[in-house]
Amino acid sequence: MTTDQTLRILAISGSLRRASFCTGLILRLAGHVRDSMEIAFHDIGDIPLYNEDVEKDGQPEGVRRLSRAVAESDGVLIVTPEYNHGVPGVLKNALDWVSQPFQQSVFRHKPVSLISTSLAFTGGVRAQYQLRETLHSMLAIVVPGPEVAVGGVHTKFVGEAFVDDKTLGYMLRALQLLRNEILANEFRSEVSAVTRQ
Repeated sequence: MTTDQTLRILAISGSLRRASFCTGLILRLAGHVRDSMEIAFHDIGDIPLYNEDVEKDGQPEGVRRLSRAVAESDGVLIVTPEYNHGVPGVLKNALDWVSQPFQQSVFRHKPVSLISTSLAFTGGVRAQYQLRETLHSMLAIVVPGPEVAVGGVHTKFVGEAFVDDKTLGYMLRALQLLRNEILANEFRSEVSAVTRQ
């Protein structure tokens, strides 16, 4: 992988609503970074509730589709709202499915960047904290850096346009940190491979 390569980023929204602010943010960000990142939105609405009995019979197609998308990406961007001071059930459910097998999931060593949103000024920070804990348990590489929490998200859109340049700058900085982590992770893997030879 070279430093000027366009990276493949899988983007997951924690909301299934058609007019979701989280999905809107993903689409806006994709347009801003198209020269360095190809951000592909992935809908998790077809993933059933996690059930070990179902898992024993084989993963549902929606789960297999998400697992493939994560595995084929260079990194993952998750943009989520906060429901009742926590992670939306639909997002946690999707992560529960792809967390298997234990400590060997497709998220293992995968760089992940998080953005949380809320209609309130708090910006979904509690959901983001819970999400970080879940991803750490899955051995994902949660990108360090300033947490990006978009408060009053409903006030930052006019039609389809995102009108808060300062917040946009924070989000684009988070994506740059994700890019840096992906490249650093690839370099570490290459060095490790050479060392083992």
